[in-house]
Amino acid sequence: MTAVIFGVVVLLTAVFAFLNGFRDVSTSIALAVRTRALTPSVAVLLAALFNFVGALISSTAVVAISHTWIDLPDGESGLSILVAALASASAWGLLMWWRGIPASSTHALVGGLVGAGLASLAVGGAGVGSVDQSLLVQVILPLVLSPAVAYIGAYLLVFPTTWAARYAQPSVINQRFRRSQAIAAGAVAFGHGMQDGQRVGAVLLLALVAAGYADGESIPLWVALVSALMITAGTLFGGWRISHTIGYKITRVDPLRGSVAQTFSGVMLFLGAIALQWPLSTTHTVTAAVLGAGENQHFSVTNRKLVMQILALWVLTPAAAAAGAFVLALAMSPLAG
Repeated sequence: MTAVIFGVVVLLTAVFAFLNGFRDVSTSIALAVRTRALTPSVAVLLAALFNFVGALISSTAVVAISHTWIDLPDGESGLSILVAALASASAWGLLMWWRGIPASSTHALVGGLVGAGLASLAVGGAGVGSVDQSLLVQVILPLVLSPAVAYIGAYLLVFPTTWAARYAQPSVINQRFRRSQAIAAGAVAFGHGMQDGQRVGAVLLLALVAAGYADGESIPLWVALVSALMITAGTLFGGWRISHTIGYKITRVDPLRGSVAQTFSGVMLFLGAIALQWPLSTTHTVTAAVLGAGENQHFSVTNRKLVMQILALWVLTPAAAAAGAFVLALAMSPLAG
């Protein structure tokens, strides 16, 4: 039974990674397409390439990330927690994509792990074992604070950027910042691959340890390849519902502000993945940066009703994923013993 449930975990992890790329391709390229810096086909290929490279090289931090999250119980109990968490997070992410809402797959996954762990405790199981004391600092706080940092940072960065371009003709400004935005879109895709590749690899490594197939001190090559390939595949098949929301619905940005938003987002994702090894939500970071840059103009056209709806669903995401995982874990409790 352990081998069967482990196979289900691998399958669901691949589905989660595919849906991650499928939904988050919009985050990387929406502004570049909106401002005509890139055509849709070129933007998707660019995002797929940089997602693959970012996810592939992020494997060096997977071991540290997996040790920071939780200590799963061994055997069927730990694997069942992962099954419930992955299924709930994937279902919620698919619902948010259908509604065109840019919601975080990372928040959904964390919520799913918590909900499934509580269900295991409710039926007298081992729950999630012990939670590392650094979880609050290295996981929860970055996820909560990153949208505020992205919003404020992008808003403030517009000031020196517009001042530097104050004497240039509008046509020249648009042309130059379209070029820089194409580079920034690749940087965001690279950062997305690094960030979300770590999460996918960490889940697979947790499953290997729970099943007794690995000691958790090193990552097999196939784990990095599965993470990179499935995120890339999802990117190539990416849906455009969320892209329309980010690029057209929440606010309007010109090439200058679009470049500012994506550049600042890319820097945040790099720092989080490489220097700090903090899990940052690409969706929340980019969406907040777009709002910040879009707000800093003479005539703001932000759709505040839609923004409030998105914020409410951001808060609801971990709770909804936790509730779904709780129910699924209870249903699977006979299998987990």
